[in-house]
Amino acid sequence: MAAVKQFRVGVEGGGEVSALLTRPTNARRLLVLAHGAGAGMIHPFMEMLADELAGVAVATLRYQFPYIEERRRVPDAPAVLIATVVAAVQAAAEAAPGLPLLAGGKSMGGRMTSQAAARSPLDGVRGLVFFGFPLHPPNRLGTKRADQPRKIAMPMLFLQGTRDKLADLKLLRPVCTKLRLASDVARH
Repeated sequence: MAAVKQFRVGVEGGGEVSALLTRPTNARRLLVLAHGAGAGMIHPFMEMLADELAGVAVATLRYQFPYIEERRRVPDAPAVLIATVVAAVQAAAEAAPGLPLLAGGKSMGGRMTSQAAARSPLDGVRGLVFFGFPLHPPNRLGTKRADQPRKIAMPMLFLQGTRDKLADLKLLRPVCTKLRLASDVARH
């Protein structure tokens, strides 16, 4: 059984946002988990993901971006989204000291996490997890959004569906291969 704790996170330039810490009694890690552009932290996918992760001893800290908190449809400016990621990582470290941290998110939330990590290392985060990384806009194939992950020097896990209109697997697979090769070179 996982305990769920609700609290608020202060965001520089963005006020406060809601957060949910789902922590199983046997937690071995904590994933700081951002939602996608169109739905917040209590979307059924996010809740199911937190429950499934709790079942394998991974705690999650889900949080809202300010625009979702304020019930606006248009995402905040990237600076506010990135500040929210940084604030959530800090809140997670304070809420569960001693648990190794991972960070990531669903679609846009993962992309903003990668941008935050590319700008400056996220304190205490050991790896990034992306649930549907948005490599390109719908039906506009490209890999420009892969620039951020290329600047990150930590392990990354990309979990991608075969029908995702925001990441053609023919484009994402070579990006991941290059990231893995760059990581192997950096370790030697």
